[in-house]
Amino acid sequence: MPFQPDPMQWVLLDWLMVLIAIWLAIGVLGLAAMRRLEFVSRVLFPCGGAVGVGLFAVALASLFVPPQTAVLAIGLPTLPFHLRLDALSAFFLMVIGGTSAGISAFAAGYFRHGEGTPPGLMCLQYHVFLASMAGVVLADDAYAFMVMWETMALASFFLVTSNHRVAEIRRAGYLYLLIAHVGAIGILMCFGVLQANTGDYSFANMRAQNLSPFWASVAFALALFGFGAKAGLLPLHIWLPEAHPAAPSPVSALMSAVMLKTAIYGLLRVLFDLLDTPLWWWGVVMLAVGLATALFGVVFAAVQSDMKRLLAYSSIENIGLLAAGIGLALLFGAYAMKPLAALALTAALVHVTSHALFKSLLFLSTGTVLHATGERSLGKLGGLMRAMPWVAWVTLVGVLASAGLPPTSGFVAEWLLLQSFLFTPGLPDSFLNMLIPVVAALIALVAALAGYTMVKFYGVIFLGQPREPRLMQAHDANAWQRRGMAWLLLGNVLLGLLPAAFIQLVDPVTRQLVGDGLGPTVAAHGWLLVPTTIERASYGPVFFALGVAGCFALAFALVRKLYHGRLRRAQPWDCGFPWQTARMQDTAEGFGQPIRQIFEPFFRMRRELPTPFDAAPRYRVTVEDHFWHALYQPIADATARVARLVGLLQQGRIAVYLLYSFATLIAILLLVRPT
Repeated sequence: MPFQPDPMQWVLLDWLMVLIAIWLAIGVLGLAAMRRLEFVSRVLFPCGGAVGVGLFAVALASLFVPPQTAVLAIGLPTLPFHLRLDALSAFFLMVIGGTSAGISAFAAGYFRHGEGTPPGLMCLQYHVFLASMAGVVLADDAYAFMVMWETMALASFFLVTSNHRVAEIRRAGYLYLLIAHVGAIGILMCFGVLQANTGDYSFANMRAQNLSPFWASVAFALALFGFGAKAGLLPLHIWLPEAHPAAPSPVSALMSAVMLKTAIYGLLRVLFDLLDTPLWWWGVVMLAVGLATALFGVVFAAVQSDMKRLLAYSSIENIGLLAAGIGLALLFGAYAMKPLAALALTAALVHVTSHALFKSLLFLSTGTVLHATGERSLGKLGGLMRAMPWVAWVTLVGVLASAGLPPTSGFVAEWLLLQSFLFTPGLPDSFLNMLIPVVAALIALVAALAGYTMVKFYGVIFLGQPREPRLMQAHDANAWQRRGMAWLLLGNVLLGLLPAAFIQLVDPVTRQLVGDGLGPTVAAHGWLLVPTTIERASYGPVFFALGVAGCFALAFALVRKLYHGRLRRAQPWDCGFPWQTARMQDTAEGFGQPIRQIFEPFFRMRRELPTPFDAAPRYRVTVEDHFWHALYQPIADATARVARLVGLLQQGRIAVYLLYSFATLIAILLLVRPT
């Protein structure tokens, strides 16, 4: 009897396409209401957030049904769009829908009159960006994928350059667009290798090919290059700390939390789905690139004095950890160790979701601080917990998650990743057994530095005394901003307290990609998170959270009973004398100075030293990226020289242009011989 598909499966795919079409329709409505800020912000952006919630719900239901495909009538006559909804695409649609819902609600209370792009045009670009990201994860052929990928790149470019009147923002946007298109060339070449000269660029045909190890490795290298450019892997990271600070805060949140994950989706789709069994050295390369990216990102984040650049470098660090998890899954998969490959891949998927939630929350927090104070520099902030208590407490949850502290979602992801490394002595290669524990130690170092960076980020902005008197006049988040941040806060808390339930949700993804999953093991232990066996490791987030809350409550009660009203108020600085000022507090530059000294080879530092002849002497240290000066600056200089040489041809005189035509004709007559 032939297989009869469940009609509900097709209803789910139809609903997804309808929701994506609604996003596009919202964008068109925004274009029609070009300068009506109240309508765009209070009606269209909340509607876009509601569509995100619907996308999350439909994608969640799609995790547990067989793959579904569709062919759309749009496209070229012989190249229609092929769509496929499977567990992997459903998972990333959940991330896109759930995260964008909170960001869209926040955006409803964020945009102001006179800030760069008109609100209606911003609405169009924003929702085209969302729709194209959803289209990327649904595409089932190279043509549809590249159309959606380029649409995503162009929409995000226009969003980054919203305030295009500022030259620095224009430069950041053009750098981002250049790296995005260079990466797109790598992806297109990867698809060319995967189709194996058959002329059929559908993903189904690519899955059916049996490439030789050489051509499979070429496809792997091209995929790592192409998707790594979009993700921000070393040395293609250079655009990320420039574009994220240039964009409005909701756009920065969307790019860091969601757009970077489409590159992770592309890597997973190519390496685990379209290619055959991976080779062991692919995993080693991914581990090396991921570890270098993570360490580079966290070290640079620790020395930043701009809060948005700090978060951008922190995103580079988290992308590096994701690449390391994927590399470990490749390594286990190459040796047919499916349960351990599932563990490493589960750690990566949890980190995808966790990073999307806490990093978007942190970028939105910087948006509220920027609107309330007009400052991005950490050196001019401080003491904002008094003026912005709601934002401060919500940001604290995101900071704890980014630092990887329990019982937050960030801890779950990093704990699972470290658990994966503890099983590497079982690899049938003595060299790898010796090397991998060193990698695990370096990942622990990255986690410790991430905690250090988040202490700096939160402490300098919200604790202590205000460094500027006007900071006491800062206002807290408005109602729409609070709604968006509360949605993301809820996601962080639920993922941190109920990781076992989430791992059972992503079990279909790991089974699709590596043939095994943690679902049955996790389900058998209830509230405890047990990645393999309870004898080896377990973690109870709810019990841990209750224990921490109980300790805090006991300490508060004891202090209130034994010491309240009996302690003499003393100032913490200058032996208790009450005349300290905000200038005595540690600055962002001072906080990062030990990192600059310990990891000095990572940086290219320029120092401006005062002289006795300066009317206003000052000391300034500028930290720059070696990659920019060693790799990108020579390319930019060579391009400028070639452009100047080509420019010599443009004399502006018709006689010179006729001479060029005549010389070209003579050359053709001399070089081409008649047959």
